Amino acid sequence: MTFENFDPKGVNLPIKEQRNLGDAYKLARRFAEEPDGWVVFQGRNGCGKTHLAAAIGNYQLQKGKPVFFKVVPDLLDHLRATFRPDSNVTSDELFEKIKAVPLLILDDFGEQASTPWAQEKLYQLISHRYNDRLPMVITTCLSLEEIELRIISRIVDPRISVLFEIDVPDYRADSLPLEEERRKVRGRGGHARIW
Repeated sequence: MTFENFDPKGVNLPIKEQRNLGDAYKLARRFAEEPDGWVVFQGRNGCGKTHLAAAIGNYQLQKGKPVFFKVVPDLLDHLRATFRPDSNVTSDELFEKIKAVPLLILDDFGEQASTPWAQEKLYQLISHRYNDRLPMVITTCLSLEEIELRIISRIVDPRISVLFEIDVPDYRADSLPLEEERRKVRGRGGHARIW
């Protein structure tokens, strides 16, 4: 996933949505050039959040800069795995590396299980990067109201963070057949459940 293979105009998008996606693309390009602060991309699944976050990471990697990109539930799984007796790395070692990496990209924030341990680890990670002003990119499908208060208070700080809502439909879905199928199901008095 790079900037070169991201289509900032989308597929058959109305002008307003093309502008929105184009603005997200420009923000990501600027941030990739000189990561400073945080960028938080919000939006529904399939709107391009992950592609833009990965493009930022790949751009930095091409410049020889260290990047850590992880889907949040996978990150927590890796941290849990360090507690196994056969682990080659301790939890503290891995966690310290992640906390201090020059650019951290957390994909699908909010998709993790909301256990007290998971919430505490994410709070510690975000709090550390906030206090040290370390660059970070976060993608999420959650609204601000759905994120834990002590985490969101850092994410929304305009001195460090730029929040950008990507307001375009899922590019992976073929919306016409989905809409036709929803109408058929609704017409039968049922509820649409489309995977």
